[in-house]
Amino acid sequence: MKAQVLSLTGTVDHEIDLPEIFDEPYRPDLIKKAVIAIQSRRRQPHGTYVYAGITASAESWGSGRGVAQVPRLKNSSRVAKIPQARGGRAAHPPKVAKILIRDINKKEKRKALFSALAATTNPDLVRSRGHRFEGSLPFVLDNQFEDLQKTKDVIGVLRAIGVYADVIRAENSRKVRAGRGKMRGRRYKQRKSLLIVTGDTPLVAAGNIAGVDIASASSLNVEMLAPGTQSARLTLYTENAISMLGGGDQ
Repeated sequence: MKAQVLSLTGTVDHEIDLPEIFDEPYRPDLIKKAVIAIQSRRRQPHGTYVYAGITASAESWGSGRGVAQVPRLKNSSRVAKIPQARGGRAAHPPKVAKILIRDINKKEKRKALFSALAATTNPDLVRSRGHRFEGSLPFVLDNQFEDLQKTKDVIGVLRAIGVYADVIRAENSRKVRAGRGKMRGRRYKQRKSLLIVTGDTPLVAAGNIAGVDIASASSLNVEMLAPGTQSARLTLYTENAISMLGGGDQ
């Protein structure tokens, strides 16, 4: 498969051959499994206090008194300790011993990454994810793109190659989250837009653009390519990134 390398003005500079990993079959099942495995390692174990609800000095009255044989407080008839009692223990509380991490085989993880990369070259899949763009996929930019230092210069390139409409889509999607999350540092929700993949160092100048994520080819993972387990994210590569990804396939 060949790809056109675009200059910073949006014109075609030359063509390159894409690595074989971009020909990988589309496997949404493996991609979802790999993303869940990555996300599971960020979950924090939590559980209740071991003695919560059972510290009361309560005992059953035993049989022969015409009442239920449940633990009752001393010098009182109030029920305690059991789940159906006021202030009693929880029936099935969360436990820190629960295994939250989901594992995935190395070969499956590798295949999922290659499949997610290949999905970024399929225009039908990318559009079905809601992305807006003009031109042909994949978008490969000249290495000069990595040297940009200002956000306005990056935005100018995105306009020139026809993908800035997707940034506007993400910017307009910003809204206040419903529920308690707005009180816990997650006040706003916003759609994902472009993923910019560079060579050795990420493009810091693009870090402030709405919905845009940046990554180097060496730090790329499946979750970046398929946030929320939904693959075929609109992705921009530099020529250096393509060569590094091709080297990792050997």
